[in-house]
Amino acid sequence: MNINSTVISGYQALNDIGYLLNDKSKALLVTDKNIEGIPAVQALIAQLKQHIATLSVVNNVPPEPSQHDVTAIMNALTLRDVDLVIGVGGGSVLDVAKLLSVLCAENAPSLDALLAGEKPQQRTASLLIPTTAGTGSEATPNAILAIPEKETKIGIISPVMLPDFVALIPELTTSMPAHIASSTGIDALCHLIECFTATVSNPVADNYALIGMKKLFTHFETTFAEPDNLQARLEMLWASYYGGAAIAHAGTHLVHAMSYPLGGKYHLPHGVANAILLAPCMCFIRPAVVSKFAQVYDLIPDADALLDNDAKSHALVDYFTALVKRLKLPASLEEIGIGPDHLPYLVEAALDVQRLMKNVPTAVTANNVRDVYLTLFPSYQEQ
Repeated sequence: MNINSTVISGYQALNDIGYLLNDKSKALLVTDKNIEGIPAVQALIAQLKQHIATLSVVNNVPPEPSQHDVTAIMNALTLRDVDLVIGVGGGSVLDVAKLLSVLCAENAPSLDALLAGEKPQQRTASLLIPTTAGTGSEATPNAILAIPEKETKIGIISPVMLPDFVALIPELTTSMPAHIASSTGIDALCHLIECFTATVSNPVADNYALIGMKKLFTHFETTFAEPDNLQARLEMLWASYYGGAAIAHAGTHLVHAMSYPLGGKYHLPHGVANAILLAPCMCFIRPAVVSKFAQVYDLIPDADALLDNDAKSHALVDYFTALVKRLKLPASLEEIGIGPDHLPYLVEAALDVQRLMKNVPTAVTANNVRDVYLTLFPSYQEQ
């Protein structure tokens, strides 16, 4: 898959984007109310209005949007014949913006057709600007929607949705609450490590994953210790972007497959679900990817280079466990009120995500999935 997006990045890089807008007269800005109120986003909107004659704003994208949310947004649009769709926000906003760039195109398929597997043939030009460093949606051909009726999520996937332009602007991430920054950062880490260890891994995806993990291990926790460190925040935006690029060339697997039911049924934020599952899932696949885990461990700034590969692979899993704890993210489902009586549903729903399960680098049975979920109920294990 070719990623042909033009990427601009850096502090105040949005101050001179007029050249991207010269031939655009009608645009649709997709965001949410919280993001819309950020001073830097207000400045962007003012700049857009200087260059674009007609700017329509969608500012009601919810977290973890469903197909019903997108249908409601489409039905409320008063302007569909646009030259440019601009997404400014987290992964949910960017996913919806990508879908709208397809749904607003000429002779566009319906959303139901896309959900049924029809592939879009064209889209309106698009510019994606992430305000979180995590999903990498600006670099993926995916749009993820919740399907409430099935209590799960589904991915609409097509290279047509890859944007024309991406802007990685560190000052737009400074308003992120700490818990959002931590969970979205873990999401980026999951993208990187899963793509690197997937059955569909390849040299292109591996290169993106290794570069992204090096940036993430070096700068992730600095963004908490030094909230105004824009260089660290920019490096995290790039780590997230590389995670998305890795997805575009490979794919995630066990963590994401097992987290989908947690988001679909219990509405657990995606990054939090991934944080809970990261270490247990990596512990399960570790024997199958010892050398790759050792390679990743060596990217950690204070890694012990004297360990052998097997010890490094164990040390990497321990690092993931400690990282989630340092970020004050939950490490079990019990902590958030989900009990072991939900195990049968969780196992069945996770195994149903075959698009991702087939990427796991070792054989996975229902008992394996159950055993991994069981680690998320510590008191139940003690009985």
